[in-house]
Amino acid sequence: MSFRIFPIASALLVASAAAAFAEDCAPKVDAAELIKPGTLVMATNPTLPPLQFVDSSGELKGMRVELGKEIAKRLCLKPEYIRIEFSAMIPGLQAGRWDMINTGIFFTPERAKIMQMIPYEDQAISVSVPVGKTAIKDKDGLDGLRVGVELGGFEETKTRALDAELKAAGKKGLTIQTFDNFALAYQALRAGQVEGVVSIDGVAKEYETRGDFRRAVSGLYPAPVAVAFKSPKLADAVSAVMKEMKADGSLAKLFDSYGLPMVAGDYSVKGPGR
Repeated sequence: MSFRIFPIASALLVASAAAAFAEDCAPKVDAAELIKPGTLVMATNPTLPPLQFVDSSGELKGMRVELGKEIAKRLCLKPEYIRIEFSAMIPGLQAGRWDMINTGIFFTPERAKIMQMIPYEDQAISVSVPVGKTAIKDKDGLDGLRVGVELGGFEETKTRALDAELKAAGKKGLTIQTFDNFALAYQALRAGQVEGVVSIDGVAKEYETRGDFRRAVSGLYPAPVAVAFKSPKLADAVSAVMKEMKADGSLAKLFDSYGLPMVAGDYSVKGPGR
C-alpha cells in the first residue's frame, strides 16, 4: 500500500495493490473516461464501520471497499481510493478529481439530476445513544435531545426533517450539531458532548454489536444507497459489472457476509439524460 497527500482537505490517497491483474487484461473503459488511464479512482469517507473504515493497521476495509475493488478488477482497472470528507465529494466529482463516489451516498431524484447514480443498497437511519440511556424507544423519545450528524448528507437532511416533525407536533424538537464526519460525531457522543448520533442503520448496528452505544431508534426514512459518477460511459460499465455480480451470486455473497440488504432493483443507471 502506498500513500500520498491529495491536495483537497489534505485527503489521503491510497493506491491498493490487493487485486491481482493478468498482464493481458485490457481495461474495459476507455482512458478518456477516467481520471488516470487504467485506474478507477474512488472517493470514500472511511468513518462508517463495517461499511468503510480504517482498521488498526491503517488498512482501508469494509463492504463498500471490497465492492469497489471487485468492480475495478472486473473492469481490468487498478482500484485507488481517496479519503475525503463527504461534503467535498460531489463538487470533487463534478470537477473531475475522482471517477466514482463509493461512500454510500443516498440516492435522491435531485442528486440524479446532476450525476449518474446506481442504487445498489437499502439503508435507513438510526439514532445511537449511550448504552445506559434505555428510556428512548421511539421518535417521540428523542424530543429535546442534542444530536450529532455528519454535515451535508442525507442524514443531516432527515435529522432536520425529524426536528421539524417534532416541533409541528408541539414538542421541543432537536438541537442539531453537525460534524465533518461520523467518526467525530461518535467521538462527541462518547465524550458526552451530544446525547445521540444520527447515522445509517448498518453503522449504528455495528456500534451496538461492539457494545459501544445503543441503537435507540432505527428504520427511519428508508432509501436506496448508490455509487455515483460524472461519466455516463463509466456508469454504464459499472452497471454491467454489478448486474453480472448479481447474476453470478457474488454480490449477494458479499452483502450476506456483512448482514446488509441489497436493493430490489436491477442496478441500472439513473441520471441526466436517462
